[in-house]
Amino acid sequence: MKWVYIEDISKYVGKEVELRGWLHNKRSSGGIRFLLIRDGTGVIQGVASKKDTEKKSFSLINDLNQEASIVVKGKVREEKRSPIGFELTINSIQAIQNQKDYPITPKSHGVDFLLQNRHLWIRSKLQWAVLRVRAEIIRAVEDYLWNKGFLKLDAPIFTPSACEGTTTLFSADYFGEKAYLSQSGQLYNEATCMAFGRVYCFGPSLRAEKSKTRRHLTEFWQVEPEMAYAYLEDAIKLAEGMVEYTVHRVLKNRQRELDTLERDRNLLSSISAPFPRIRYEEAVKRVNELGESMKLGEDFGAPQETVLAESYDSPFMITHFPEDIKAFYMRKDLSTSGRTLSFDLLAPEGYGEIVGGGEREFDIERLRESIQQRNLPMEAFKWYLDLREYGSVPHAGFGLGIERIVAWICGVKHIRETIPFPRMLGRIYP
Repeated sequence: MKWVYIEDISKYVGKEVELRGWLHNKRSSGGIRFLLIRDGTGVIQGVASKKDTEKKSFSLINDLNQEASIVVKGKVREEKRSPIGFELTINSIQAIQNQKDYPITPKSHGVDFLLQNRHLWIRSKLQWAVLRVRAEIIRAVEDYLWNKGFLKLDAPIFTPSACEGTTTLFSADYFGEKAYLSQSGQLYNEATCMAFGRVYCFGPSLRAEKSKTRRHLTEFWQVEPEMAYAYLEDAIKLAEGMVEYTVHRVLKNRQRELDTLERDRNLLSSISAPFPRIRYEEAVKRVNELGESMKLGEDFGAPQETVLAESYDSPFMITHFPEDIKAFYMRKDLSTSGRTLSFDLLAPEGYGEIVGGGEREFDIERLRESIQQRNLPMEAFKWYLDLREYGSVPHAGFGLGIERIVAWICGVKHIRETIPFPRMLGRIYP
């Protein structure tokens, strides 16, 4: 008898199979026992009866508790009423472990309790679906970049300098020297793109922001591509294509998970690049027209992003942000005083920014001036300035926040549910 996974069950109709998993739930109706069995790839209903099931196994079912680990053998049959179209007629059950008092019962629990038990909460139906979509998104964005000729080159987590001030950086003792935990691999991407042309890194970013909004984590993951001989338009087109591809990849491969989340797939299926674009000034004007207060020169906060994003039914771009609210390395727009060659891509339905990027300053004198104006330590950026000293070229890129795009595609309102183990202000357990 073959051990199979639930996601492949359609291949075994009429055949005897073995499932290895856990008891998600159970119920009885007369002399019939119904077991919801999960194995990590899906959930299937198993039906046990005195006619089809071994006597010892049938008796065991009464004693099985939620999340008991079990090995089930039976015959696969089609069942149109089943969410997956199939059921298992149970022949036998073996209990590997049958513990009592599983903490997360089918009743309602508070968020703090669920986060404290996140190691168990991820087994639940909705969390399982979100994290399966997350995995698909990560694979999709990497496939997209590989298909475009990008090379994955990792950036370090420990960095020697506080590139944009220390207010939102975690520091660490590095064998007697002060080091910082990286907020982005971008600066190192700029070095590797000068060696390899098209590169990306994917990893965690650590940000010591004392924020409790539904969009912020202290540890989040980014995909960050960088391109040599590229401009703002190149970065925008790459971001648009990546988002469009990723959405449709999820729609193709994760329909069941989206249905579990009750996500309206029609809203996603209409996503098509190119996306609408507005310049920073127009975006500020629109924010005020929509009832949120904002002045020119200010950056968009969560309320401003929300009202803007609620006014669109597709992703959209905001371009040419002011110099003062962008990092020192962002290239200035020489045709418009005080503006940069930058963009943010926002998701619709109120989800806000999911991508941020633009052109990098490749002129060494302008870069030095920007570092000085922001009172950053020039010596710490000697290696970064070397990139402009030896073979400098126009280059551009962006960072895509994995948790942000997961929240939007899944229709999840709080970002804490888009990562297996969220790190937030005041929470580092489990």
